[in-house]
Amino acid sequence: MKALFLSDVHLKDPEGADYERLVLFFDRLRGRRNGGGETDAPIALDRLVIAGDFFDFWFSKGEAVYPGFRFIVERLASLGMEGVRISFCEGNHDFFLSDYFSRKPGFDVHPEWAEFDFEGLRVLASHGDTVDTGDLNYLALRRFLRNPRTRRLEQRLPRSFIWGLARLWSRMSREARGNSREAMLEAMNRYALEKIREGYDAVVLGHSHQPSLRRMWSGGRQGTFATLGDWTTQGSYLLFDDGRFTLKCFQP
Repeated sequence: MKALFLSDVHLKDPEGADYERLVLFFDRLRGRRNGGGETDAPIALDRLVIAGDFFDFWFSKGEAVYPGFRFIVERLASLGMEGVRISFCEGNHDFFLSDYFSRKPGFDVHPEWAEFDFEGLRVLASHGDTVDTGDLNYLALRRFLRNPRTRRLEQRLPRSFIWGLARLWSRMSREARGNSREAMLEAMNRYALEKIREGYDAVVLGHSHQPSLRRMWSGGRQGTFATLGDWTTQGSYLLFDDGRFTLKCFQP
């Protein structure tokens, strides 16, 4: 069993260096059906878990997606065709993903929490933006943006206007996060301890933009807690292989 976790890529435009780095990274990923090969040390995967904010903004209308994202979306679809099971956990910048990704390429989309069984290990993954329940301004904006009425309204608008509005809402979501990163990480740590005590073997979160991986004890149980960092500055990702988690950094 080999799985890869990735979050906080915040894709905006193909001209960005982070976009190019992601394309180079995806060129190394293969499904089991392709056998992996030996060229450029490809990673043959069973599952890819994207733990939120893969896109800096996301809105789709039917089968139309933002033009700058088409290549990456097609690359994800090709990985799915190679046998990689792809799961999206929605973030605070990309949501309403199921309208497109569950229907067209057939990915698993989780509005918040996703649970996996990796070789008998219970793994809980999420973007993690709701863990800090004290950030009331952000949570209020989150409820507004994810309201079904908001979704129905944006579906009636022209696509070019929707994409511009999505960029504005992306900035609003970023600015609404008032609490410090330290407070957020502390809330995530408490959450991971609680979930390990409940019986999970690993908790994987995004959102903090701080890569970390450690073992912790809670309620007489030992578990793994990982925060994924961000792709834009660190190129960080988490790999589960042969029953072990490893935090890695891709620097082409």
